[in-house]
Amino acid sequence: MDPIAGLFGLLVLGFYIWLVFVVPAQMASRRGRSAFAWLLVSIFLSPFLAIALLLVLANTRTARQA
Repeated sequence: MDPIAGLFGLLVLGFYIWLVFVVPAQMASRRGRSAFAWLLVSIFLSPFLAIALLLVLANTRTARQA
């Protein structure tokens, strides 16, 4: 195996793990939502759907204060 191809594969895998696990969980926790639940949405449906829904849904922290 070419070392460059192996490195590229690791970078792609790292980006995918970051996209699926880290981004939705951080977005959910910052918006006062369950990070674990949104992690499951990201894993079983789509990370893009989870991110889009988190962007559309209201922030529960600001909604509770109002």
